Amino acid sequence: MNGYVVRHANASDASALRAIRLESLVDTPEAYGSVYGDVARLSHARWRRMALESNFYLAERRGEVVGMASGGYNDAHPGTHWLFAMYVSPSARGTGVAAALVEAVSTWARRDHADTLFLHVTESVTRARAFYERLGFRYNGERISMDRDPTIQLLTMELALD
Repeated sequence: MNGYVVRHANASDASALRAIRLESLVDTPEAYGSVYGDVARLSHARWRRMALESNFYLAERRGEVVGMASGGYNDAHPGTHWLFAMYVSPSARGTGVAAALVEAVSTWARRDHADTLFLHVTESVTRARAFYERLGFRYNGERISMDRDPTIQLLTMELALD
């Protein structure tokens, strides 16, 4: 991960968070529950609140944000800890940045006394699923349809944090 830093987002990251989120929606739109047009219309104040309140981690190199991930909770699975919004720019793939982002979210979950970290991965995005499997995530048998497009299937994966 030479030259890359992963850190928790803060209020001054609103514009960078917006840019990397929009990039993710252009790069792999089928991987996310949001769509570009809706996200692009969010106000700067909303992005600032998200940077402050949504537990985002950013990866950057020389001041440029090249990746993001978020840790949070899933109302459909009370008491569980989840990895959301994972994305790494093509220029930073293969550098260890993605694993460092997952580790940042895993560390948050451990600090919050979790023993398992969950995520949904789009079934058709096989490179993402293979990456998560390399990190030790395993498909737990749960499959759901994406809210915004029921034809897109999400697989639930989990990682033991012990």
